[in-house]
Amino acid sequence: MQKKIITVFGATGAQGGGLVRAILKDATGEFAVRAVTRDIQSTKAQHLARHGAEVVAGDLDDPASIRRAMAGAYGAYCVTFFWEHFSPEKEDAQARNMAEAAKYAGIEHVIWSTLEDSRKWIPLSDNRMPTLMGNYKVPHLDAKGAANHYFSDLKVPTTFLLTSFYWENFIYFGMGPKPGPDGKLAISLPLGQSKLSGMAAEDIGKCALGIFKKGKALIGKTVGIAGEQLTGQQMAHIMTKVFGLPIAYNELTPEQYRSLGFPGADDLGNMFQFQRDFAEDSLKARNLAFSRELNPELQTFSEWLIKNGQRIPVEQLVG
Repeated sequence: MQKKIITVFGATGAQGGGLVRAILKDATGEFAVRAVTRDIQSTKAQHLARHGAEVVAGDLDDPASIRRAMAGAYGAYCVTFFWEHFSPEKEDAQARNMAEAAKYAGIEHVIWSTLEDSRKWIPLSDNRMPTLMGNYKVPHLDAKGAANHYFSDLKVPTTFLLTSFYWENFIYFGMGPKPGPDGKLAISLPLGQSKLSGMAAEDIGKCALGIFKKGKALIGKTVGIAGEQLTGQQMAHIMTKVFGLPIAYNELTPEQYRSLGFPGADDLGNMFQFQRDFAEDSLKARNLAFSRELNPELQTFSEWLIKNGQRIPVEQLVG
């Protein structure tokens, strides 16, 4: 039986890389994977090639390369990476490029990795949250949500995938436990007492494979996934148990978080405020039981921490 090709954009990134690995490890062998990356000579790209992926060059800003990458494929995983360029307009153009290429190639099933457009809940005129970049409340959410229409307008057979907060942010975004003025370790987030949907980045790819396996059943649907939904207090409690160190939850205000000064602090501060103030809608959009149905290996926060905790620089902070 000829395998159906899935073209995966962002193949060396968190989401795309997880899907490439999930397809390569899938015992059913239903799909072959075409991994799209700008640099096919990179260490990550070469690693995927050695393990059986077809690695091809492609750039989301180059429509011709996207068309080539999709030619002859059954499915495509479409994702953008806002934090590389911090430009909602660039994300919008990249989403349009992928939607148009998918239409041109006759792709039978696209997964578009999207997020909520927060302006549907908190319009630009609402001063509870500052407007950023002139036209956005949470640029990295809004641009993805606003781009959904490209896939719908072109009638591309699409599953709209709402992802969740990556627990890897505790490693890479400097969100891990840090000592406060009293020397005690704490995670600092502006979530109030609201729960946040979170998951291991690797599990997004595994859930995406589950969506492709369900085929036409999820075309035209919006599917939200998460590994667990936890308050800041609960995350700190789980960290305390796993690390064997007392770790507290330091509840910041969104204003305090926005003023932290690192690149994207204002965007993330607004994101957490959106998650806090509209938690009910955000949590309801992400179904834990269905996420586990898509991916039976779905990790809890505790399981992820046990596997990855050594990558969070805690010891050096207390040593």
